[in-house]
Amino acid sequence: PLQVLQPKTVPKRLGASQRKPREPQIPRSLIKEIFSHFVKMPVTRDAFKIVEKCSERYFKQLSDDLEAYSHHAGRRTVEMADLEVLMRRQGLVTDKMPLNVLIERYLPLEYRKLLIPVAMSGNKVIPCK
Repeated sequence: PLQVLQPKTVPKRLGASQRKPREPQIPRSLIKEIFSHFVKMPVTRDAFKIVEKCSERYFKQLSDDLEAYSHHAGRRTVEMADLEVLMRRQGLVTDKMPLNVLIERYLPLEYRKLLIPVAMSGNKVIPCK
């Protein structure tokens, strides 16, 4: 007796739904530029890969903490106060080293103007709050 062969059913592949959404990443060139600015010496590729992983993990934790602070305050927007609290907890901002000093020390002038209020002529304070 002959047996009738049944075709095998192959599950259909759904292209977009099976892919895992990728998280946005910091460009490698930016990480390398910042790291090499502070290190001031050559870095091997293996060491740089570890630096990349650490920086990704650090910024992920940083964003999670900022989200938790704003959520705890009952807001949906992260504010500068949240960032200052986080930097205090990390030990970067202290009474002897306020946030404005860190901004003046590490950021270029165009960013400083956006973050630190400056009195201008005509009784104007830039940036406005």
